[in-house]
Amino acid sequence: MSEKNEPEVERILQAYGDMLYRTAYVLLGNPHDVQDALQETLLRYLEKAPAFMSSAHEKAWLLRVTANCCKDCLRFRKRHTYMDLEPLRECLPAQEHPHLQELYALPAKWKTVLMLYYFEGYSVKEIGEILGLSESAVKKRLQRAREALRLEMEE
Repeated sequence: MSEKNEPEVERILQAYGDMLYRTAYVLLGNPHDVQDALQETLLRYLEKAPAFMSSAHEKAWLLRVTANCCKDCLRFRKRHTYMDLEPLRECLPAQEHPHLQELYALPAKWKTVLMLYYFEGYSVKEIGEILGLSESAVKKRLQRAREALRLEMEE
């Protein structure tokens, strides 16, 4: 990264860093993969240098790219052997939300809509635009995710 890009990266991290980290962590559940996904997101941002109509558009673009980087990481995991460090999750410090462990157990497509809806405050329509889904598909994923999360929490 060149010195001329540092202020832009710092601005992005100040404005959206926590949100992007939370999103990637819920999707990947591994801090090392999260760092890789966020680095890839920032690289794509710097390479593409997109022009945004508003800060909301910029935020949505960053969320979409982060989610895509996480999907790439998950796809890579499926194709390559790796050591599952899930059992070590209990060693991580307690999270700010008490039921995040149950959320980790859900499939990525459900975690994504739950994160965007409940943690980031996006509407169904906005989530559909971010993920390239119809509103009915987002509603269905939210419904299935809530049901799966409810069953997970009952156990």
